[in-house]
Amino acid sequence: MKNSEFRTYFSRVSETLNKLDIQTIENFVELLLQTRDQEKNIFIFGNGGSAATASHVTGDFLKGISYGLDKRFRVICLSDNVSGLTAISNDLGYDEIFVEQLKSYLQQDDLVIGISGSGNSANVVKAMEYAGMQGAKTIALCGYKGGRIRELADLVVHVPINDMEITEDIHVIIFHAVKQALNKKLKGESYSMGDIYDARVKE
Repeated sequence: MKNSEFRTYFSRVSETLNKLDIQTIENFVELLLQTRDQEKNIFIFGNGGSAATASHVTGDFLKGISYGLDKRFRVICLSDNVSGLTAISNDLGYDEIFVEQLKSYLQQDDLVIGISGSGNSANVVKAMEYAGMQGAKTIALCGYKGGRIRELADLVVHVPINDMEITEDIHVIIFHAVKQALNKKLKGESYSMGDIYDARVKE
């Protein structure tokens, strides 16, 4: 593989980042803060790479963002319960794996975040539809043309490119940018998780 192919990929990532709607991401941050202030739950989920992103983000909220706060974010990843996921998919069908969990946990004004590169993953669509009907707030993270979840969500964070890998890359970048923005808002401009890591290394 020639170096130019790598440069082309990285250039496409950069070009797509520059096309993101920053105001939408700022609105995303504000909605997360509102949900925390109301002491409501945040549910996040997706399939494949998006499931990995959902799990990663949940870990970031649990420690990286909520660390040191008296009032914490309550983030639950619906992609992580393997026994529950396999039981539901085996007995009821794969399209039911997220909505069945929401039926057990979801309350009005909770926040539901569905991640789907295409925006058309049937289990994500079904969960978003249910969440909306139950009075929850919904956020869609998608790529391509946005798919069905773009039509369903209260807030849409759209990555405008027809490429699954770059869409997934940028979803992680968005969440990390949101993480840093939340830390600055809640812990001050000088706050950095790097300070914690640096201190640990010196011990």
